[in-house]
Amino acid sequence: MSSLPIPTWETPFGIQLWPIFDYVASKLSNGAFVPSQFEFVNGVTPLSTFPEAAVIIAIYYTVIFGGRAVIRALNLPVIKLNGLFQVHNLFLTTLSLSLLLLILEQIIPIFVLGGAHNSVCSPLAYTQKLVVLYYLNYITKYIELIDTVFLVLRQKKLTFLHTYHHGATALLCYTQLVGYTAVQWVPITLNLGVHVVMYWYYFLAARGIRVWWKEWVTRFQIIQFVIDLYVVFYATTTYYLFKYFGLLRDCYGTERAAIVGCSILSSYLVLFIGFYYNTYKKGKKAKKE
Repeated sequence: MSSLPIPTWETPFGIQLWPIFDYVASKLSNGAFVPSQFEFVNGVTPLSTFPEAAVIIAIYYTVIFGGRAVIRALNLPVIKLNGLFQVHNLFLTTLSLSLLLLILEQIIPIFVLGGAHNSVCSPLAYTQKLVVLYYLNYITKYIELIDTVFLVLRQKKLTFLHTYHHGATALLCYTQLVGYTAVQWVPITLNLGVHVVMYWYYFLAARGIRVWWKEWVTRFQIIQFVIDLYVVFYATTTYYLFKYFGLLRDCYGTERAAIVGCSILSSYLVLFIGFYYNTYKKGKKAKKE
């Protein structure tokens, strides 16, 4: 009788997920994508250059705003595509959870055995396996742009927060990937965790299932950005103190990636707090009055 796998710091889930992922990805791609052999090369790997990222983001904004204008001009009917919408959200829920578990499998040993500082600042925390997962996470940001297409077809309101967040997140993931930041696993894992909950909520809502924890989706997003900024500003401060004053220890990554990361994440926190207040607090206050 075989014993059940026991989790350890080196194997957080009791079994090794990476070999399973490596095998499945190789089989599904017919050998075209083998994670254990993947190498991210700026300028060679698909979507690894800024012009490529900028063009896709520009197409995104052209499609959603142009599409909305065409629908209004022609007075077209609402197109729900509810079945496809459910598949989209269930796929992103599953994909987010899979990437989250795979990244945690790599990060937990580094964090526990190497310490918190090394896990966000040491080049040892920027491994080949993590780069593969960071790249796949980056690619999912383009898949998530389809969220807005569904909103346009359903003739829902396009808020600044939604459209800005989708385009900026793709840019953020690109800058951190090409900027070799060891700290990026923190925003990525938190974001993936939020997306597991968020896309599951969208899936349930599309099926007509009401849940009590809708407000917590936005709360989780705000908590996510607070933690992100604490860790990212720590890494950035460490980087600058070492580079310009020779203090503390160096932090792995480029200066441009640090500036972009701090700026975009700060804007997210402000915008999501405003969204939460206007959506949940302001409405409740108006009802009471």
